[in-house]
Amino acid sequence: MTVNVPKYLSQQWDKAAEKGEVGKITIGKKQGKTEVCFSLSDELIALDAVGENDASLEVPKDHPFTMHPVGGQTMAVFSHSNTDEISLEGMVVHRAECRPVVTDSYMKLKKLQIKESIKPQRLSQQLERAVTTIFKPVANHDFNVEYEKKKKTEGKMVRAERQLVLDMLFSAFEKHQYYNIKALVDITKQPVTYLKEIMREIGTYNSKGVHKSTWELKPEYRHYQSDEEEMQTT
Repeated sequence: MTVNVPKYLSQQWDKAAEKGEVGKITIGKKQGKTEVCFSLSDELIALDAVGENDASLEVPKDHPFTMHPVGGQTMAVFSHSNTDEISLEGMVVHRAECRPVVTDSYMKLKKLQIKESIKPQRLSQQLERAVTTIFKPVANHDFNVEYEKKKKTEGKMVRAERQLVLDMLFSAFEKHQYYNIKALVDITKQPVTYLKEIMREIGTYNSKGVHKSTWELKPEYRHYQSDEEEMQTT
């Protein structure tokens, strides 16, 4: 089984001692269905402070797994020894998403991540004296050339990392339950085909009814109850 984990979780794992424990995985059954949950070690819950207000910020402790079939793909796990020998460890039959339990702590973390993501990468600074260093003008920097080349091969929108797109989508669906694909493209700035590919895994497309031609999250990804579920509850 391959598992996708949030970026912040892998960053917390990097802080663990070389032979330290990063957490525990519990496997149980509920109503005949297998449930898997990862619990982060207490020593790794505290998040490094970015500012004074973030000194007590903690990452979520519990992360339930959401299982998916591999989907017709043939996937395997290999190990690489010190002697450059490659060994087959096993075949992958399931793929899982490691999602945090939505708590106040998690919402604070999401706000911090969004705040950090919108910070400008370049800042203007007023100089007190003239710059005497001689700079040779460049018609076009290498990273601009590479970006333009990538845009031509992949289209106007460049694919972002899958986890970053998932974070943007989950953040959007925390505000509204339904979105059409055009609105999701505007929010994520991702190609339509790439966005639909991700939404088919985490969402449901409404082809009829009041919310026709819109997407909503699958029940296992929601932090709210749908109208239908609320009616059943009442």
